[in-house]
Amino acid sequence: MAEEITYADFERVDIRVGTIIEASPFPEARKPAYKLVIDFGPEIGIKKSSAQITVHYTLESLIGRQVLGVVNFPPRQIGPVRSEVLTLGFEDENGAIVLAAVEQPVLNGRKMM
Repeated sequence: MAEEITYADFERVDIRVGTIIEASPFPEARKPAYKLVIDFGPEIGIKKSSAQITVHYTLESLIGRQVLGVVNFPPRQIGPVRSEVLTLGFEDENGAIVLAAVEQPVLNGRKMM
């Protein structure tokens, strides 16, 4: 378990829900990954991300899927892609990533509370 934090620390991490509107191969990545374009609503807009989620997801299955992302990290250059959002997920028993998602549809851009 990580070091205990305060609620104020948690509030500084801006986790929002967005809908994947584009997904494409990312052959230049060191580990198998996809390039994602995610709509986080009018306040945040459309952001790009790279995600190592090729084991459990096809490109087609990602379109329209709502995901959670940290939107207030600085952009990170991953090969030729400038990743603007950290798309959240969990490792399964084999180390493959399973996306964190909402159970019911919510408006894009809603903040995790």
